[in-house]
Amino acid sequence: MSTAAPATVTPTGVVVAPPDLDREQWLTVRRTGVGGSEVAAVLGMSKYASPLEVYLDKVGELPLDRPQLPELAEAAFWGLEHEPTIARVFAERSGLGVVEGPGTLAHVERRWMLANVDRYVLDKGESTPSSLLEIKTRSAYQLDEWLLGVPDGPALQTHWYLAVTGYDRAHVAALLGGNRLLIHRVERDEGLVAHLVEIVGEFWQGVLDGTPPAVDGSEATEELLGHLYKVKAGAVTVADPAEVAPLLERRRELKEREARVEADLREVDNQLKATAGEAEVVKTQGAVAYTYRQNGTFSPNRFALAHPDLAEQYRRPVDALDTARLATEHPDTFREFRARRLIVPSPKESAAA
Repeated sequence: MSTAAPATVTPTGVVVAPPDLDREQWLTVRRTGVGGSEVAAVLGMSKYASPLEVYLDKVGELPLDRPQLPELAEAAFWGLEHEPTIARVFAERSGLGVVEGPGTLAHVERRWMLANVDRYVLDKGESTPSSLLEIKTRSAYQLDEWLLGVPDGPALQTHWYLAVTGYDRAHVAALLGGNRLLIHRVERDEGLVAHLVEIVGEFWQGVLDGTPPAVDGSEATEELLGHLYKVKAGAVTVADPAEVAPLLERRRELKEREARVEADLREVDNQLKATAGEAEVVKTQGAVAYTYRQNGTFSPNRFALAHPDLAEQYRRPVDALDTARLATEHPDTFREFRARRLIVPSPKESAAA
């Protein structure tokens, strides 16, 4: 007895979850594959998440609904609030129809390829969508990035949706600074689609096999590792020297190189400062070469020593946590919120330990 193939709602997309799921259900569905908003992270091109973080989420080692940074949560809130308005204005300005979708889609053959498309686009006079609309809300400071096209992150997400849905084109509408809407049309690039499917497919196979991606040097991974584990005070891990020794040697070499570069850079900067003398602007051949202005960090200690009476007039109480008292009265809670520091002792210190 044969089983009927699932009905597609786009050329290659099938519905795997309805649009009215609660957040916990939706997050659970997301763990069954890779969505468009995660592709940049899987490729190591996101400043907010790393391949390791996506992997740990997919295998269930991170909380299902972990809190976002306040600024990211606020941006997501306003993005969602503006989405219907941007979709309506896109339809008015483009003359195309816009409809909401049936929910979460997956590729008909590769169910780990997931998509939550913002809107679907209908050509004039048509009742069936022929492309998709991706909607973004961004700061005015990012305007230059959007003037000539779609930046890398949203472009990868859009192409992932093209890979899932099978459409030949997409539209991206971005509201910049709350008062300027830019609309770009993205044509399907088969080479890019194939590359994304291959790279993300290898990542997903690692999820299925329980093989995590390598720890990279991104700030996102640094932040993740700093808060990933519930630390056991005094616990000791016995590591394989063959694994750790090369890393420690490499770290030593890099720190030495860093020190040399810092010293060389400081020497060059000092020579430039000496050349400036009393001037704030230095020109060569009629153009500004560099500036050395007195607009850096204010030094309250030097100011207080030079003008103690004036400093006293501008002192004010500071509303701050009494961390010393907290550490004394609630040491376990205090320790829970302390950052982890990596300290590598010198060879002499290691031998003495």
